[in-house]
Amino acid sequence: MKVTILTLFPEMFTPLYGSIIGRAVNAEKFQLEVVNIRDYAENKHYKCDDYPFGGGAGMVMMPQPVGSAIKAVDPDHRAHRIYLSPKGTTFTQDKAFGLLSREHLILLCGHYEGVDQRIIDLYIDEEISIGDYVLTGGELPAMVVCDCIARYVDGVISDRSLVDETFGENGLEYPQYTRPAVYDGVSVPPVLLSGNHAEIDKWRREQSRLLTLKLRPDLAGGEK
Repeated sequence: MKVTILTLFPEMFTPLYGSIIGRAVNAEKFQLEVVNIRDYAENKHYKCDDYPFGGGAGMVMMPQPVGSAIKAVDPDHRAHRIYLSPKGTTFTQDKAFGLLSREHLILLCGHYEGVDQRIIDLYIDEEISIGDYVLTGGELPAMVVCDCIARYVDGVISDRSLVDETFGENGLEYPQYTRPAVYDGVSVPPVLLSGNHAEIDKWRREQSRLLTLKLRPDLAGGEK
């Protein structure tokens, strides 16, 4: 899979090249491309924003640089193009799994007051939001979407590490413990030290159920 990120601030994406995703990129198991929209501006000052028609606060990203960038990285419209926007469909684990079938994703990061609507109408396939709040731009949401999807690409993370994850079966993951067996007077649940894998699995399923009921009853069919 390849993910292309279009942004005015490419330096913000340096952290994505660290840790697991960075190793996957180096091993050519996952392709990540960060493109500076300013490189496609057709004015001498590489200006990419202007005042909104009709007045109002803030600036709007101009259509020409954004449109040119999209056409340059995906001239035949073979990629699935996503605009990160608080107006979009909420990003969920199921949405991430659905996007895994795409060979190429383009993530457009808005900034200021957003992008010219003509860009959305002409070039965008889908708008996605990571939550009901407003950020200064689409860069952080793009990182969230990229990180979530990349970890499910074959070979990025071991299959064993993906088993029983939070939201994997519409529930929360069970508690995890490691050494020492006693820390600050609190002991690890004895069942985890028993070596009885059937009992351990039973305990984990029950803890997952109880945590989901307590913290996310909406996932268990209850009320928030």
